[in-house]
Amino acid sequence: MQRSRLPQGGANIFQKIRAKRSEAEAQGVRLLDLSIGEPKGPALLSARQAARDAVMSDDEAMHAYQYNASPAVPGFSERFVNAHLPRPLPAEGVAYLPIPGIKPILGLLPLACGCALQPVTVATMTKPGYPIPADWCAYHVNVTHYALPLNSANAFRFATGDIRPDTGLIMTNYPHNPSGQVASADWFRALCQYCSDHEIRLFNDAAYYSLSHDPDCATLAQVAVEFPDLSWAEGYTAAKLIGNGTGWHVGAMVGSPDFIADTGEVKGKTDAGIVAPMAAGALAALETDQASIAEYRAMYRERLDLLSALMRDCGMKLAIEPRAGFYTLWEAPARAFGRRMAGAEDFNFAMIDNTGVVGVHFGDYLRYAVCADVAVMADDLQAAFRAADVGYD
Repeated sequence: MQRSRLPQGGANIFQKIRAKRSEAEAQGVRLLDLSIGEPKGPALLSARQAARDAVMSDDEAMHAYQYNASPAVPGFSERFVNAHLPRPLPAEGVAYLPIPGIKPILGLLPLACGCALQPVTVATMTKPGYPIPADWCAYHVNVTHYALPLNSANAFRFATGDIRPDTGLIMTNYPHNPSGQVASADWFRALCQYCSDHEIRLFNDAAYYSLSHDPDCATLAQVAVEFPDLSWAEGYTAAKLIGNGTGWHVGAMVGSPDFIADTGEVKGKTDAGIVAPMAAGALAALETDQASIAEYRAMYRERLDLLSALMRDCGMKLAIEPRAGFYTLWEAPARAFGRRMAGAEDFNFAMIDNTGVVGVHFGDYLRYAVCADVAVMADDLQAAFRAADVGYD
């Protein structure tokens, strides 16, 4: 009999929001969509021009499988990672791996930690947070997953005391989606020491590092090299780096040789590698067009400030000041539209139905993105939140 072999109700929050958005549009609601975590428009011109030249190359390597290397773009991974950082990483004690973006790699990390052979407990930053690490963990039979506590009270930074004793892998996400919180070098240093002492593997998703506007923002790689016994890795991607590079599927990992080798073994058996011309384009932008990347970073910061001021003026409570990326995170109102709210999902769907404003609800919080030009939408957004007449009592 033809039937689904998956549990019912398995859609994640993004799939649910897309469905609700389509339903509202079908009913004639004019949407003010702040749910999209994807830059608008094309990739940077510098990246597109370099990718164009690479596509037109007669070099066979540029059109071939790359697997776990990048013969068409020599040194791609090391150059890509180090171009993000204020200073290059040491030549010894680290290894690199090209990846087709971070999302598909997240599912390989528990496998690289041996979950196909033995139980592995994985801690993630998914409550509230980007749900894909938890989704991947749910597909692995031998993985026990738990979410580390993140909230306004702890400034969306968990403590080492929150880590369970049986944890084998911690998957962090700093700068954090959706709070925009960053990790400082001192915070990473304490976590690295703990993981080194307890033989826990540590991975950080640094997708939004290039969009940080806080001088205290650090990467795991900058700190982890101080801990020779630590098993660690960090992922970077071109998706948000080069304007809109979300469809380019290019990135790189750096980490301790053991973790990179294990990840590379799993990846090498299941993946054909990056798309070389897109890697050439992304790297060209990163190495020659930092001015344009800085312009995007400044644009998002201006939009964050504008939206935060607008929504605060309408009575909304910011969960934490965003320090990176293009997201704002808000506490769910207790009442709106003249009635009590059952939670963040109830409020989000009420906003969609009544005003067309689309956000993403994460637990007790709501995320509103600034990928769209909120200055153009400002009057309509203000009218929408005024109509909601929110309260927190």
